Amino acid sequence: MASHNAPSSRSGRTRAALIAAGFELLVDRPIDAIPIDDVVAKAGVAKGSFFNHFSDKQDFASAIATEVRLELEARVTQANSAIADPIERIAGGLRVCIEFARDQPKRTTVLLRSHSNPTSRAHPLNRGLAADFEAARAQGLLCPEASESGILFWMGICQAVMANVVESNPGRNEAQKRLGEMLVLGLTGLGIDRDRALMMAFPK
Repeated sequence: MASHNAPSSRSGRTRAALIAAGFELLVDRPIDAIPIDDVVAKAGVAKGSFFNHFSDKQDFASAIATEVRLELEARVTQANSAIADPIERIAGGLRVCIEFARDQPKRTTVLLRSHSNPTSRAHPLNRGLAADFEAARAQGLLCPEASESGILFWMGICQAVMANVVESNPGRNEAQKRLGEMLVLGLTGLGIDRDRALMMAFPK
């Protein structure tokens, strides 16, 4: 039995080694600036092993980014587990993104540098956010423009704020202030009443 499973286990270890190597390299430079030779050298595997697991560098970067996105989405799901209101859930996602960027700057950098952050509402990684936007639309909470383009608008805000937090490394109070300001701007942009947006962004 052990010998039967050995190839699969070895393949899994090789893939994990490549992912780990890619993660370390992406912290310092974007995927376009990372030769495959550097990846396999750092992973300690043969160059042919890379193409046994990934079709090209973009496929490789996508696999790395997916691991980080899954971790981020798990945090969002946990934070929103007891929240039913779709607007509160959408706002909660941005809060988690900023906390993640502060707590995990290297993983955030890898996510942003991978050039592989799917924006389609149909993508599996975006199902949760898409469901919240659909619920908000069904309840008449969004402006007409946000019914279709709101999810793209919100994802752009999340990515921009995460990049800014990693770049500027604000303290917790400054990060909370920035979060509040972006919530007001973002929520009102979706058509949410300004007074409600202010209450959500700066609760007393």
